[in-house]
Amino acid sequence: MLDDYLLLGLIGFAAQLVDGALGMAFGVISTSAMLAMGLPPAQASAVVHTAEIFTTGASAASHIYHRNVDWRLVTRLGIAGVLGAVLGAWILSNVDSSAAKPFLAVYLLIIGIFILTKAWRLAPPRDAPAGWTAPVGFVAGFLDASGGGGWGPVATSTLVGSGHAPRTAVGSVNTTEFFVTIAAATTFFVELGSAPWKELLALIVGGMLAAPLGGWMVKRIPARSLMVAVGCLVMGLSAWQLVRWLKLM
Repeated sequence: MLDDYLLLGLIGFAAQLVDGALGMAFGVISTSAMLAMGLPPAQASAVVHTAEIFTTGASAASHIYHRNVDWRLVTRLGIAGVLGAVLGAWILSNVDSSAAKPFLAVYLLIIGIFILTKAWRLAPPRDAPAGWTAPVGFVAGFLDASGGGGWGPVATSTLVGSGHAPRTAVGSVNTTEFFVTIAAATTFFVELGSAPWKELLALIVGGMLAAPLGGWMVKRIPARSLMVAVGCLVMGLSAWQLVRWLKLM
């Protein structure tokens, strides 16, 4: 049993390191581990989101310190993201939402290919249109809470793919995630009660140890390398989700 908690701590550390540097994957990696240990989907997502209150707070502080955050972007993403997270957490607590996973996987696969294509023909960063930012935040928040992960893959991938500088996109998405996570965790608490504290503590400790490194890493990784890493990660996650879905059919 102790080995399980140590493993969860290591998973939390690795997941937060990836999330802090690339703006995605903490929820997907951690939730997958929880499900493999036998926790129900809603409870697994509740544990991960409660842990993320601490890890995303530390990660946001790191990105703010390293000046990786566009606060206008945080505002546009955050308000819609909170609303989407509340709705997604409520649905997962009451309804099976697994049917949406293959559609998310296909979307991420397309976005990953698009990002890799842009990485080889990297143009100067530009501000993407503001009108679609709120819908992206809502969808990302909803998928993150209802599917146990998805805020980073959807929000960061879309921002980077649309032309935002990777460093700013990652920093802003990580910072916004703090507020989205609080909304999701609060909804899970109201619907399901408190999360299993031992699993929660293991994820928090591992994630908090890695969180301060994210802002430093994203500030020093070249934009092209970061885009390639984001594209490959998104494609890997989407392929993994599609394979799991096909096996269940």
